[in-house]
Amino acid sequence: MNISGVNTIDVNARNTPTGKKTLGKEDFMNLLLNQLSHQDPLNPMDSREFTVQLTQFSSLEELNNINDTLSDVLAFQHSMQNAAVTNLIGKQVKVSGSNVYLDGLADISYQLSRDAASVKILIHDPSGRIIRTENIGPQKAGDGNFLWDGRDDTGNRMSEGSYTFEVEALDSSGNPVEVSTMSSGNVTGIVFRDGVTYLVLDKARNVRLSDIQAVGQKD
Repeated sequence: MNISGVNTIDVNARNTPTGKKTLGKEDFMNLLLNQLSHQDPLNPMDSREFTVQLTQFSSLEELNNINDTLSDVLAFQHSMQNAAVTNLIGKQVKVSGSNVYLDGLADISYQLSRDAASVKILIHDPSGRIIRTENIGPQKAGDGNFLWDGRDDTGNRMSEGSYTFEVEALDSSGNPVEVSTMSSGNVTGIVFRDGVTYLVLDKARNVRLSDIQAVGQKD
């Protein structure tokens, strides 16, 4: 009487227990032992096939070990980054964007892609209303800066807080000049949320590390 056996072990999901999508080391060994115990003594499993299966198991285990190692390395790298970024607390950073925090004065920075015949700074209050318009005349291509004194167009001093701004630039033909906007802020805290690290600037706004353009000492 022939005793039918399992001649091959498939490491794909179809041979795993119901509901499982991956074959673990324990599952592999159980299947291998089951195969050996049910093989036909008169027709034992081919040693070459047995070697192939062991090689498959070894490769699978090695890949799992590599994945575990990579996970550990990434976790360590992330913890080191979080520890290092705390050194930015108390520093002044320049970040991309059009938000600015007024604390007596506010530093507004921009970058022109080419020479401009006229440049205008427009500052908005939290409701979006334009409260200050400043024409600063022609500017060369590259970095530019405007220090807002905190007053509106009528000379009233604005309260401390967050504001937004925009920079309009035109060339000699009246065509728009591309402008990148930046602002400065003091790092007052760090926030870790959903795997992302944010700097808290002036206790008011959160920015990503990737938004940082420059780091300096607090004024």
